[in-house]
Amino acid sequence: MIFHKIIRNIVIIYSKNIIIYNLMTKFGNNIIIIRKFVIINVDINLYQFMQQANQLNSSQQHIFSHLTQAPPDQIFGIMNAYKADTSDKKIDLGVGAYRTDEEKPYVFDVVKKIEQEIINDNTLNKEYLPIEGLPDFNKGCQMLLFGKDNPLIESGRIVTAQCLGGTGALRVGFDFVKRHLVGDVYVSNPTWSNHNQILDRTGLNQVNYPYYDPNTKGFNCSATLDCLSQAKQGSIVLLHVCAHNPTGVDPTETEWLQIADVCKARNLIPFFDCAYQGFASGCIEKDAFAVRKFAELGFQMIVAYSFSKNMGLYNERVGALHIVTPNKEISAIVLSNLKIVIRTLYSCPPAIGGRIASRILCNEKYFKEWIEELNTVTGRIIRMRTLLKNELDKLNVQGNWDHITKQTGFFTFTGLTPEQCDKLTQEHHIYLLRSGRMSMAGITSKNVSQLAEAIKIVVQNECDILLNN
Repeated sequence: MIFHKIIRNIVIIYSKNIIIYNLMTKFGNNIIIIRKFVIINVDINLYQFMQQANQLNSSQQHIFSHLTQAPPDQIFGIMNAYKADTSDKKIDLGVGAYRTDEEKPYVFDVVKKIEQEIINDNTLNKEYLPIEGLPDFNKGCQMLLFGKDNPLIESGRIVTAQCLGGTGALRVGFDFVKRHLVGDVYVSNPTWSNHNQILDRTGLNQVNYPYYDPNTKGFNCSATLDCLSQAKQGSIVLLHVCAHNPTGVDPTETEWLQIADVCKARNLIPFFDCAYQGFASGCIEKDAFAVRKFAELGFQMIVAYSFSKNMGLYNERVGALHIVTPNKEISAIVLSNLKIVIRTLYSCPPAIGGRIASRILCNEKYFKEWIEELNTVTGRIIRMRTLLKNELDKLNVQGNWDHITKQTGFFTFTGLTPEQCDKLTQEHHIYLLRSGRMSMAGITSKNVSQLAEAIKIVVQNECDILLNN
């Protein structure tokens, strides 16, 4: 008996009987056969048969046979695992979305009000928007981020396009960079994981610059400056405007000026990501400091902006891309080229989310209501930081936990090891990233004690193991 393996078929030739078995998989030395494909009793030579078998096998192949299972997105994977957990003690600290103290998603009241207005507005239709989006939305975005009296707006030096959330703005921006600029992209280590994926897809070369100091659990300014001072002339630097994701660690105003000095000296192009305006200091004006200062210093730069967090418009995909140019004439040229990028990606943006944001930004009454609600939301997150730190201190959990209240925004970089994070999930039903990133929005006055107790257990267990070794 002779055995021939042809990709997925086992061909057995016994006398003139030829049997082809189609294989599903192989475990060790055990072959699992899903079906006997065909039995032939013919008088042909082996070569002819092998040709037929190969043709038979080829017909069973498909155009996707070279693909392997892609890894799931880490954050959405955690979200799905949390939903599948049936424990009534589970806590979701992976979600990058605001939750109330009752662990419920939150829709801003002003958003609900405007949605009803839009539904009842008979002047609106479903026609395509301009490629660059709603004009009022774009103007409102400029005033919010750069300041309503910023001369760059009136002089026409800011090009703005409505995009599909912050991710869409980043993709459009980096596609534009790939087509029209040169140089590497310097990215903080760590950064939001999707930054790396977007840059990979656009084919831009990434260089990490040191950002976080695990010893101080703060910003490593000297290391950042040292790295950027050696960057290639004309490179792009990806900077988080405020509430850095995942660390919650931001440069001070003085440190921002030092970063600006290095960017000037090396002719670096700032590319800001602004996903959390209002969530760092609790003030939208203060949180815009970096962008406004760089604009004041004369930088030509790019900013990707998201309204997912500060307006709660997660599934509406509302964002913007700003490009600051030298003059109005260059702005027109930049916009014409930006439109080509957008047209080939999604043609034009959807209307509803943009209309909601536009009415908030351009109506004084709605803007005031939004700011009041935003202050309530950010205030709860800040209180949860204080509550968690107080609980950890009360339990005498080993280590210094001051960084929890020093860091800002949605997330804190806890300093927990991947193994400790695994134990929190597996043994205590607490879901967070293995990097130690924890969403403050998932903490409530009801679960903070449970969380602190669990952290104490996993930290103490690791200390005991180290002592025993």
